[in-house]
Amino acid sequence: MLRALALLLLTTAPALAQVTIYPALSGASDTEHVKVYSSLDVPLATPMIEAFQAANPEIAITYEDLQTTDIYDRVVRETDAGEPTADFAFSSSMDLQIKLANDGYAQPSNVALAAVWPRWANWRNTAYALTYEPAVFIYHKPSFANGEPPATRGELIAWLEERGDTVHGRIGTYDIERSGVGFMFFARDQEQFGDIWRLVGAMGAAGVKLYSTTSAIVERVADGRFVFGYNILGSYAAEAATRNPDLGIILPRDYTIVTSRIGLVPRAAANPAAGRLFLEFFMSAEGQSIMARQLQIGSLNPDVGGDNTANAMQDALGDQLRPVPVSPGLMVYLDQVKRARTIQRWNETLSAP
Repeated sequence: MLRALALLLLTTAPALAQVTIYPALSGASDTEHVKVYSSLDVPLATPMIEAFQAANPEIAITYEDLQTTDIYDRVVRETDAGEPTADFAFSSSMDLQIKLANDGYAQPSNVALAAVWPRWANWRNTAYALTYEPAVFIYHKPSFANGEPPATRGELIAWLEERGDTVHGRIGTYDIERSGVGFMFFARDQEQFGDIWRLVGAMGAAGVKLYSTTSAIVERVADGRFVFGYNILGSYAAEAATRNPDLGIILPRDYTIVTSRIGLVPRAAANPAAGRLFLEFFMSAEGQSIMARQLQIGSLNPDVGGDNTANAMQDALGDQLRPVPVSPGLMVYLDQVKRARTIQRWNETLSAP
């Protein structure tokens, strides 16, 4: 098991980043280095990094765990200032990653696996979807011992309007103003569900708590502080459920949004070759198997078998799954006027009497 050489807070950035340094296994003083900006929490990233370094013992890694918006801001700010930035950027905020690629902040990575990668998951060999992750409902099983939890958005509205007072302050979801993936999920909801604002109002009346990170919501539902979580990244929930049998997971039966974490090599990378090597490992059967089996994150590599793969989920659930394609169409969610109006209405609806 690798041990991080240092764990510190990066105080020079607008938001705090958790920085973990993984020394090269070779022990040589003059080693190659790859710098990663990622929204994948360090405990989940560590098995991937360990396997990558086992195959590349001469490479040291600096891993910065950042919010999705901070990944975007750092890459843009550092590139525009003529400074080196990350060699690999990995984020669950698909829209922000595509904006980086579309605006020229990423460089093509013509890796071998591009030829077999799903077409919807590869934009110009520059931005690659690397995971297949449903947005799920999560619930505290003991709190529903006498009844079934809501399994559709319509059922959730009915449950909140009937039981909201009894579970006040014990519902969690993303703060769409601070969470890039949370905003994207909500934007998809607006497209897919005509009663979405009634649902927001019902959550507000039930005292919904808002968070910028998935782990904060999952932990509170798992230990019973919360009874329900809405639109939660399923990979985090599935991993947590392996450790906590009280955490229940539902793929919404009306429709299930499927998002992907996108990996790319920034244009201003100090070591783009190492960044591409890291990308190739994330796409490889070995890397994807680790994600699917150890981290409970859905795999896209067609050579990886098992239930936690895009092919298996599509075979089982069909049209219930609504994957988000990797394309410039994602940038519609970043229109600042529309975004401001959506956030304003969100806040007003949540706080309405």
